[in-house]
Amino acid sequence: MQQKVLLAFSGGLDTSFCAMYLAKEKGYEVHTAVANTGGFTPSDLKIIEDKAYRLGVKSHIALDITQEYYEKSIRYMVFGNVLRNGTYPISVSSERIFQAIAIINYAKQIGADYVAHGSTGAGNDQVRFDLTFDLLAPDIKILTPTRDMVLTREYEIEYLKQNGYKADFTKMEYSINKGLWGTSIGGKETLKSEQTLPEEAYPSQITKTADETLTIDFENGEITAVNGEKNDNKVFLINKIESIASSFGIGRDMHIGDTIIGIKGRVGFEAAAPLLIINAHKMLEKHTLTKWQQYWKEQLGTWYGMFLHEAQYLEPVMRDIEKFLESSQQNVSGKVIIQLRPHSYTLVGVESSFDLMKTDFGEYGEVNRAWTADDVKGFTKILGNPLKIYYNVQQRNK
Repeated sequence: MQQKVLLAFSGGLDTSFCAMYLAKEKGYEVHTAVANTGGFTPSDLKIIEDKAYRLGVKSHIALDITQEYYEKSIRYMVFGNVLRNGTYPISVSSERIFQAIAIINYAKQIGADYVAHGSTGAGNDQVRFDLTFDLLAPDIKILTPTRDMVLTREYEIEYLKQNGYKADFTKMEYSINKGLWGTSIGGKETLKSEQTLPEEAYPSQITKTADETLTIDFENGEITAVNGEKNDNKVFLINKIESIASSFGIGRDMHIGDTIIGIKGRVGFEAAAPLLIINAHKMLEKHTLTKWQQYWKEQLGTWYGMFLHEAQYLEPVMRDIEKFLESSQQNVSGKVIIQLRPHSYTLVGVESSFDLMKTDFGEYGEVNRAWTADDVKGFTKILGNPLKIYYNVQQRNK
């Protein structure tokens, strides 16, 4: 009886090679699955399916996990204002964990003996897939032909050609990974520390030049409306913001950071919706949270983002951090007004019934209502006591 393999399949060169090689050379019954986190259109999925069957797989399935990805990851990245190194909204790296979870769960569902992926030995994804697979299904063995055989691109193409598989594997100038929470762009300039991506490298081009106002409504930290139009579907709202803002070329940057395997990595990205949502949310929090809520949220949000990037989503402490982040959002409700223009935007202001600036206590730099001048004099005197003691002791020891 043939042993069954489930291959995480994208239709690219590496996974195409794996599909044919595992069936033809190793004699496995190969099944393929693509886990969609919002980066594939229906036509994309159909093309991937056609490729899988032309490669001789026994079955193929598209697993739509976009909503789960939002509920279990994106909403917490917004709550935590997660930007890796203050720049990158953890687009691809956060998706990979949920793709791996979906793949291994399906592997168990169909009774697979093996699970396979096409990652090479040079990137982060191999760790994300391996670790997730091993934790959730330790009895299912992992196959990684591309990594284990250290194959060249030319070898894989020649193998597929010799076995009658025709496809255009012309190496593109840039490697594009699109998802709900942003698009990464790798290749050429990203491999050189002194260069940056040119305008034409970005998938979304600038089509708007006149300034435009965008409003985003939040309720308990989650987006509820865009430009006054409410919708319960958060994925729809994210895509709406992306469509509006990407036309201005907003959300482009270069991320430079440390990989899981210990080397430095550099990738370009465009993520108009994530950057606008996170920065609008952060501004609303400045108005509605106390300084200590903001402080501890920043600490935990940074840790949450780091663990998510480094394949530690299944670490139990992540559930603890999520509870803290969710609890902190009780008063993060209101509207944020943003002015859009080519390549940039301005956070204009907020409207919120929880705005801590709108009180009867006073107006900063203008007028005080809840204390007197003498109150401040006494407060300042007591506040200065620790410093007075310190400098007094220093003076005595000179």
